[in-house]
Amino acid sequence: MLRGVVGDPLDVELRRFALDHVLELSRRYDGLVHVDVLREGFPTPIGRLSYGSFYAGIHRPKEFAGRAALSLTTTPPTDEDAPYDDGYDEETQTFTYHYRRPKSDTERARIAAARDNGAMRAAFEIAVPLIYFNGIVPSQYTPIAPIYLTHDDPIKERVEFQVAWPTAEIKPDFDFDEPARRYATRQAHYRLHQQRFRENVLRAYSRQCAVCRLREVPLLQAAHIIGDTESRGTATVANGIALCAIHHLAYDRNLLGIAPDGVVHIATRLLHEIDGPMLKVGLQGFHGSPIQIPRRPRDRPDPELLEIRFGRFRDAA
Repeated sequence: MLRGVVGDPLDVELRRFALDHVLELSRRYDGLVHVDVLREGFPTPIGRLSYGSFYAGIHRPKEFAGRAALSLTTTPPTDEDAPYDDGYDEETQTFTYHYRRPKSDTERARIAAARDNGAMRAAFEIAVPLIYFNGIVPSQYTPIAPIYLTHDDPIKERVEFQVAWPTAEIKPDFDFDEPARRYATRQAHYRLHQQRFRENVLRAYSRQCAVCRLREVPLLQAAHIIGDTESRGTATVANGIALCAIHHLAYDRNLLGIAPDGVVHIATRLLHEIDGPMLKVGLQGFHGSPIQIPRRPRDRPDPELLEIRFGRFRDAA
């Protein structure tokens, strides 16, 4: 088949149901969906269909008439402090995804891998939209959809893909609006990056604000000690602190500082200001208090990074 040919009409309809449902799940769960929810599949006029087992990386529902896959999956990293790597190429602004390799040296395993790789390559050939499930932490996935495969390299055994904005129709040709899809792909990469950083930091801090101990997860954020646009601003737990929204904003604005010994400092002008109870209880009341630190030493904030950041707080005072 030629690129740009959408394929079986029923597959097109089923693919749309899959895309609409996974985008709704992403909105409902703020971009991070538990694998148990994803394993429930998606509703269609012919019944619920599967998004896959999340063990094999390439999935084509058995109900599809055509050969093309529906989804690609990257499993969560086993080491939360491993360098962030989701196969993103900064130069080309594309994601890369490798062919599936046989799980053993048996003929059955080789046939299964070849079948899945064929389904992925077919999705490239007919230019259909897919769903990308990126494992952020164990059992938690961020869905990115729709994606389109833009290049197939049988020599390197990998494909490249970019992200498109969700639209009301499935476009049979992905040669549209290249600047928009490059922007959407960059945004998707940044979102994956931030999701993994947030989950690892919140888990290290037992899902509570290090300053006020607030446990309402929707109000918790992962604050960078050194910003991620700086050379030392790595997306590691040691460069992060779990803070509620108000304390994160105060930290970013240098109205709240955290010294290398973990003691909270409030900007002098706020200490002498008279306002409502939020200022008194929510900020002034924590001046001189220690932050909660993670149980594991490897997760605790890096004192050198805290010193650099606290120097900026002092300079801004």
